[in-house]
Amino acid sequence: MDITEVPTDQGSKSKKKKKSMKAKTKVKNTEVKEESSAAENQADPTTAFPPAFSVSEIKNKQRRHLMFMKFKQEKRKQKLQLKKKRRKEREALGDKAPPKEVPKTIENQRVFDETTVDPEDEEVAFDEGTDEFSAYFNGLTNPKVLITTSDRPRGRTVRFCEQLASVIPNAHVYYRRGLALKRIIPQCVARDFTYMMVINQDRLVPNGLVLCHLPNGPTAHFKVSSVRLRKELKRRGKEPTEHYPEVILNNFTTRLGHSIGRLFAALFPQNPQFVGRQVATFHNQRDFIFFRFHRYIFKNEKKVGIQELGPRFTLKLRSLQKGTFDSKYGEYEWVLKRHEMDACRRKFQL
Repeated sequence: MDITEVPTDQGSKSKKKKKSMKAKTKVKNTEVKEESSAAENQADPTTAFPPAFSVSEIKNKQRRHLMFMKFKQEKRKQKLQLKKKRRKEREALGDKAPPKEVPKTIENQRVFDETTVDPEDEEVAFDEGTDEFSAYFNGLTNPKVLITTSDRPRGRTVRFCEQLASVIPNAHVYYRRGLALKRIIPQCVARDFTYMMVINQDRLVPNGLVLCHLPNGPTAHFKVSSVRLRKELKRRGKEPTEHYPEVILNNFTTRLGHSIGRLFAALFPQNPQFVGRQVATFHNQRDFIFFRFHRYIFKNEKKVGIQELGPRFTLKLRSLQKGTFDSKYGEYEWVLKRHEMDACRRKFQL
């Protein structure tokens, strides 16, 4: 009877095989890591990228994103180094340092407009003395404003009109009740109103404003956007008082902008009451007119703080018409033609 011996070290052999396999995989992983790190070092844009190389030429999406982020980070580092270098040079030169470079913006790269107003121009002064607003600026009339709406206004539009009436002194809110504007204008003139303001709405939101100067015009039509009522403002101040506010007209430089600025200025009395510390601001930027209403607070002899009282909104001029409102036979002085006038981003009308 033959007896075969069974080897007792099979388990140890299998363990040795597993250990050897793990060691091989570790060696392979380290080799792969070394290769990838070497490839990354080679792909560093500061060392390996040729001058005409574009990251978009890399086909692999993940690789392309990685190279782009590295390229961006390197560019940021170079910018910071250059900034530090310039700062040190300025500190070393002291008063002899050159003036700081002005960053390029759309505003300071604006295309020159031939109709830009020179305050000392005799022609402009003559036009101001004979235009529709001359009686107001000569102190012969006091502003009286009628604020009305489109037919059947709803909550948000009604509240917007009421808050506008609290901002503009001597303003009265009346609802149209289906009357045509041509029938309202003679009644306003008979009752010594100098302005008629119409707030239009769409989907229960104010979206348009017609501002008609009485009795001889002009009439401006604006698009209204970004309306924020008082309750929607954070850190707002208390309700505005009945004091006459100061008026700030900013950046109305062309002949058209000058006319619109005078149209807004004639809404408010010329004698502001500084006791109320209230300011109404019309700021023109890229043909968008931003309205803000603030109260300034003296913290001490050097520091002044401001509180926004609201409402706030943005206007965009659509048309300027000679005379009072007449949609059928009115003569238009200026009309916005979007595709022609908005073709160049650096050319502005106001």
